Amino acid sequence: MQTYAYGYPRLGRKREYKTLIEGFWQGKVSEAELTAGLEALEEERLAAYRRFVDRFPIGEMSLYDPMLDTALMLGLYPNGGRLEDYFALARGEGALELTKWFNTNYHYLVPEIRMEAGTPPPFRLAWNKPLEAFRKHPEGLPYVIGPYTFVRLSKGYPPEAFGEILRALLPVYGELLRSLRAAGAEAIHVDEPAWALDVPPEHVALIREAYTALGQEAALLVFTYYEAVDFLPALYDLPLRGIGLDLLHGPGNWEALRRAGFPSDKILIAGLVDGRNIWKTDLSKAAAQVEDLRRHTGAEIWISNAGPLYHLPVTAEAEAKLDLALRERIAFATERLKELRLLKALLTGEPDEEARRWNTYIHPVDHWRHPEVQERVRRLGPADFSREAPYEERNRRQRARLNLPLFPTTTIGSFPQTEDLRRARTAFRAGKLPAEEYEALIRERIRYVIRLQEELGLDVLVHGEFERSDMVEFFAERLEGFAITQHGWILSYGTRVYRPPILYGDVRRPAPMTLREITYAQSLTEKPVKGMLTGPVTMLAWSYIREDIPVHEVAFQLALAIQDEVRDLEAAGIRVIQIDEPAFRERAPLKRRDWPAYFDWAVKAFRLASRARPETQIHTHMCYSEFNEIIESIDALDADVISIEATRSRGEVIQAFERHRYPRQIGPGVYDVHSPAIPTPESMEAIIERAIRVIPSERIWVNPDCGLKTRRWEEVIPSLRHMVAAARRLRERHGAPVPAS
Repeated sequence: MQTYAYGYPRLGRKREYKTLIEGFWQGKVSEAELTAGLEALEEERLAAYRRFVDRFPIGEMSLYDPMLDTALMLGLYPNGGRLEDYFALARGEGALELTKWFNTNYHYLVPEIRMEAGTPPPFRLAWNKPLEAFRKHPEGLPYVIGPYTFVRLSKGYPPEAFGEILRALLPVYGELLRSLRAAGAEAIHVDEPAWALDVPPEHVALIREAYTALGQEAALLVFTYYEAVDFLPALYDLPLRGIGLDLLHGPGNWEALRRAGFPSDKILIAGLVDGRNIWKTDLSKAAAQVEDLRRHTGAEIWISNAGPLYHLPVTAEAEAKLDLALRERIAFATERLKELRLLKALLTGEPDEEARRWNTYIHPVDHWRHPEVQERVRRLGPADFSREAPYEERNRRQRARLNLPLFPTTTIGSFPQTEDLRRARTAFRAGKLPAEEYEALIRERIRYVIRLQEELGLDVLVHGEFERSDMVEFFAERLEGFAITQHGWILSYGTRVYRPPILYGDVRRPAPMTLREITYAQSLTEKPVKGMLTGPVTMLAWSYIREDIPVHEVAFQLALAIQDEVRDLEAAGIRVIQIDEPAFRERAPLKRRDWPAYFDWAVKAFRLASRARPETQIHTHMCYSEFNEIIESIDALDADVISIEATRSRGEVIQAFERHRYPRQIGPGVYDVHSPAIPTPESMEAIIERAIRVIPSERIWVNPDCGLKTRRWEEVIPSLRHMVAAARRLRERHGAPVPAS
């Protein structure tokens, strides 16, 4: 019995990863200091593996994103060898598109594979990153993203060229694997999570062809996760040393194993501890599952995590302020490694008192339940999931009430959070800054940003969200049923981190959450100020959620709490309310066959949350997702205005509206807020001009891709000035607003 773990967070207990890389960007950390710091952080990661498990990969560390690293390894971007060139691809003016990694809130950089004169690009082994890592740490298994996942998650090529591109990559992968075998690697860890997607039969044939060849070059342990592999038995005769399966999020894997068994000449790497949620593993149940696998397969079994551990914070050890009943029920990444060690002890018969105590809880959880919340969900009927008037009537009332120009301008919500503001928030939370001083600071920032937006000429304003640390955490702190960690940070993309709240009980809103700041901002201007809320699906997707009731009930509880906030904002005279749902696509299951059930409750949850009066204009925002695939479900949300990312994708998202006649208003993002580059008015106009081809001009808004929280004022102000200038030039070219019909 062997234990194997992978994906341990690269962030560090004190977010050293973020500090080092951002310090380098700011010129405070030299290249040598960056390299030394990351090597020290890597040694800490490997020490955690060594402490708890038998086997682990090496080479998982990345300066920004492993998909970008793989693209550079394969020679796709010849000029990415220097750090400044690497980071230009990640966050410069010509940065690669950013999108969600499967159905998680991690974002990856999307490589572009362009066919040249009908042939794939000249792939070559330009950087042998796995070999470099193996030479430093020869006790681990070199880590590689597999060729199928790399091509499947890339863009820029016609679908019919998929097989040709995959075959063109095989010689490069073969060279890589041979170099690792020659250096003494006993096996190579190959990540192929895309095998858990909907894989058409012709792709299964290509996978078999690819791994028939690659399996001859070295011993391969291929890992899939996040869902089941629909064609699992088709892998059994391939020359693979082992296959890693997610046995928690892929029930189809269990069915295949019980039906078809597993070959005795391969290692079955059983993912039995959760890499995506934080509730402790029931070790007795997991041990019984391993025994079940033994009976049905007769294969050599290693026990592992079900999906990479970077979706979890580093350790729960520091969470001393959590409710005791909650603390004894959670496990973060380090605790998952410990669970693997404890599970092995149970399975091998070694006496281990800690393993026996792991799921023994002494603190009750009665205070996690609220019968009135459950009853409110039970009483919901069809009328609760729709607006009070059709869009045409709402549009007429809203245009009369708001009196906006053609191509109205707005931002997504947040403005820069400077270091002094973050220090003040930390001091306030620690009781070192009086509440009245902190609130005075927030009001001063709101006054500044309202005045700035008026000077710039924006049409619909925001209050800046200076009081908010995070778009989910802020609301979770104000809702019963949530807990906030102190040190539970995880990576979202690059060096951007957030702390997922823990949604452990029934959700209840004890008091208004945003009313004070929004109404104060509105009192400073005649222009409409948006109420800014986070939607129920995103609240759910970016939290660790309870598993004792169906997920749709959790979503409806959240939606009702948000609906209460909408009602309070309306009563206070707020005319525009934005309910952000950036995780709407992200939360969708990997298998298309499971989409109808998901989108049914996800759409209902948004409609329940946004059930405002007809004259209140409801906005929603989504970013960095494959919108083309879900445009019908976005339409079903029935929001009056949607704003979406369109810059890094070079406006490609607008293709969705070429095939689907979207009947309401849309703001295609006109500049990338994740890059420090200041866009030109011409670049923004080009995106809107493309949109006008398929969307009537009177339905188009002009806004950034996303919130401005992470940018500096010296970037934000000229960018917004250019955005307003672009909107004015568009108005001159396209005439006055078309009257509402």
